[in-house]
Amino acid sequence: MQKTTDSFVELIELIRTLRGPNGCPWDRKQTPSDVKTYLVEELYEVLEAIDRGDKEHLKEEVGDLLFMILFLTSLYEDSKTFTLSEALDGSIKKMVHRHPHVFGDTKADTVEEIKDNWQLLKEKEGKPPKKSLLGSIPAHLPALYGAFRMTLKAAKVGFDWENPGQVLEKIKEEIAELEEALQGADRKKKEQEMGDLLFSVANLSRHLEIEPEQALRSCNEKFFRRFCYVEQELQKQGKKPHEATLAEMDALWEDAKKLEQENINRG
Repeated sequence: MQKTTDSFVELIELIRTLRGPNGCPWDRKQTPSDVKTYLVEELYEVLEAIDRGDKEHLKEEVGDLLFMILFLTSLYEDSKTFTLSEALDGSIKKMVHRHPHVFGDTKADTVEEIKDNWQLLKEKEGKPPKKSLLGSIPAHLPALYGAFRMTLKAAKVGFDWENPGQVLEKIKEEIAELEEALQGADRKKKEQEMGDLLFSVANLSRHLEIEPEQALRSCNEKFFRRFCYVEQELQKQGKKPHEATLAEMDALWEDAKKLEQENINRG
């Protein structure tokens, strides 16, 4: 624990040096708005490392994310908004208060009981009530995950489809409406119908207990692997993708799928 404490303090001092009079001009010019962008990037790099199961990469990315959080805190300390100590103290008090089944005498035997207690304790903390049940969902969440969270919240009060089959029918309905919109020239209408379709897909993911962001990330990685294979095989033929026909690329794509399946079978 002492080593962790020493490293934490050393990182804080490093940031202060970077932002000090003799530090880095670039670091001194950063604003919270600048850091917000880097935070999002670092968070997604952590998620990518988790998905890959690469321990060394994950260790590095977690360190980078911690650095950006502490860097942001340093900016707010400089502006006298709040200190790191105040932020940490607030978090400690909040977690102790919201875990009475651990730090107090409250009994909670199930996850659902713990979640219910958590919500009640949040209300007792005197926070201003949200204007909507959905008000606690961060506006900056990725849109697909935001849709997932909104339908989850609404479902808890009974505003939900009865089963996945009903959601699937809704998706078919949305596809039909999108097809109809494609016949016209109204781009806004097409965008609206595409949004409705994606929202319904997120809703189906929730019913299937599949986190849609994770499912889409996995699909993106699969597409990336297979397209890289297509590029590599074309390169062996002395070609670039724009020089190949669609039929040639489709054939290589199918080869990539077969190789993946063979690797899965061998594994």
